[in-house]
Amino acid sequence: MENNPVKSRVSLLSVIMTLGMVYGDIGTSPLYVLRAVIGTAGVIDKDLILGSVSCIIWTITFITTLKYVIIALRADNKGEGGIFSLFALIRKKAPWIVFIAMIGGCTELADGIITPSITVVSATEGLSLLGPNIPVIPIAVFIILVLFSLQKFSTQAMGSLFGPIMLIWFTTLGVVGMVFLVQAPFILHAFNPYYAIRFLLAHPGGFVLLGAIFLATTGAEALYSDLGHCGKENIRRSWIFVKSMLIINYLGQGAWLINNLDSVNSQTNPFFSMMPGWFLIPSIIIAIMAAIIASQALIRGTYTLISVAMSLNLWPRLRIKYPTNIKGQMYISSVNWGLCLACLFVILFFKRSINMTAAYGLSITITMLMTTILLTYYLVKIENVHTTIIILFVMTFSIIETGFLIANLHKFQSGGWFTLLIGSILFSIMYIWRKGRLLKAGFTEFTRIAPYAEIFR
Repeated sequence: MENNPVKSRVSLLSVIMTLGMVYGDIGTSPLYVLRAVIGTAGVIDKDLILGSVSCIIWTITFITTLKYVIIALRADNKGEGGIFSLFALIRKKAPWIVFIAMIGGCTELADGIITPSITVVSATEGLSLLGPNIPVIPIAVFIILVLFSLQKFSTQAMGSLFGPIMLIWFTTLGVVGMVFLVQAPFILHAFNPYYAIRFLLAHPGGFVLLGAIFLATTGAEALYSDLGHCGKENIRRSWIFVKSMLIINYLGQGAWLINNLDSVNSQTNPFFSMMPGWFLIPSIIIAIMAAIIASQALIRGTYTLISVAMSLNLWPRLRIKYPTNIKGQMYISSVNWGLCLACLFVILFFKRSINMTAAYGLSITITMLMTTILLTYYLVKIENVHTTIIILFVMTFSIIETGFLIANLHKFQSGGWFTLLIGSILFSIMYIWRKGRLLKAGFTEFTRIAPYAEIFR
């Protein structure tokens, strides 16, 4: 197989293609993050908006930028990323850690079922602003079916198509956000972490709202899983642009909310509400296309996770097809259609994106905690990082992610149970398969073939 041309070079073209192959999940988070915050906050005031935007900025900075883009991308296993690839690097140093990898991998796969559903439904819900009788759910179901039907084709071709679309999407996020940012520059105070801390400690229910704020960084784990498709340098360089556009848009949404507090309620979607009338339909179309790309990135990351799990004897053998002769691009039919059915169930069961946010995030916090444990062992055993840095790393991310986990546990009854149930089922499959392989290995005896060579002749 040839090396991936996107991964093997760094250029403007490869960076643009990376936008289409990696950032769909985290790139579409502005569609629903602040909507989830105001939808569950109760009282909507200036302190809520400023504090939540500040939390979003620092969550993206610490979790996505520092942990994943700067640190985790260093831990690539022959160019591949993701929690199972990370485990493969350290399994000989700490064999027991396989259970940490299994828990993290299963919860990532489980939470990934929500990603295509919530992004597609969030985008298509913008159509309801054009008319209350528009069938949002049937349109979302149709998009999901078409998307999964196209998976057997080359992801390289999709990356070539999706890159320019995501460039338009992120540019739109930045431009629209800037329009409202200049109208309420007070929102720039959100860069001060004081407002995030005050929000968590003083605002009623502020800590619980971390579960909604966490949605701003749920695509970070998928970003790491897609390392094998694009390469770390392309991801790091493109992230500078992506993060800038995301933060500007969140600031713009915050500014719009502050300027329209009198008309805002729990049903308001600030992303589409801030769009000028003439741009509403184009913004919905671009959002739907970005949602499709977000789903595509998740599906591709799922293929990678399952493929690596099979190579580690953690998953039953499945047939893998390679649409091109480029390393890292694959298609697993059974995984594709299983994921499709699960997404359709989520859409039909939860119906609205605000309901899906309740199920979204709980499992991925567990994945991030497991990744933190694995990264700690990697930094200690493989990188030989200084003890002081290790202590700072562990303290910083264990505190942040444990806080997010506790906040997300409040989602359990309202939907979090779904992804934990799916994760438990996947873990059972992995555990049984691994146990069976170990039992089989215990009854397998290897012997020298030389004494039997004459018989074979």
